[in-house]
Amino acid sequence: MVDRTRSPFLKEGEKFYLDRLRKYTRVEWAEVRPARIKKGTSDIDILTTEGQTILRKIEPKDYLVALDRAGYQYGSKELSDWLNSLSISIDGWTCFVVGGPLGLSKEILECAGAVMSLSKFTLTHEMSRIFLVEQVYRAFTIMKGEKYHK
Repeated sequence: MVDRTRSPFLKEGEKFYLDRLRKYTRVEWAEVRPARIKKGTSDIDILTTEGQTILRKIEPKDYLVALDRAGYQYGSKELSDWLNSLSISIDGWTCFVVGGPLGLSKEILECAGAVMSLSKFTLTHEMSRIFLVEQVYRAFTIMKGEKYHK
């Protein structure tokens, strides 16, 4: 995740769903500093710097899922099935990457095993985080046959 969540109510929501998700799986919530925006720095340079910082956190055996508005949109059951199949087929972590206000670098999108979209709506990167963690939590409750999804 690029940057941190500043809004207290969103931080509280993230914590709420992360705590629930941890009952089902190991979760690591990693944040990287956004690139410094200096006068004359292009968006591409900013994205490239952030992308390099993100890639240093990813291990070669990890499966990278980049969040981007052009990505595939899963339904909740479909996401659950997909995550379940990933858990069987990969050796490392499934790493969801949410970019900052400018999105993600071309390098990150090309390295990703999958590119996923949460919505056709434009969402802030902070809102995207809470929607993502809630949907991953929902996917795990579906895998376990629990009532939360209904």
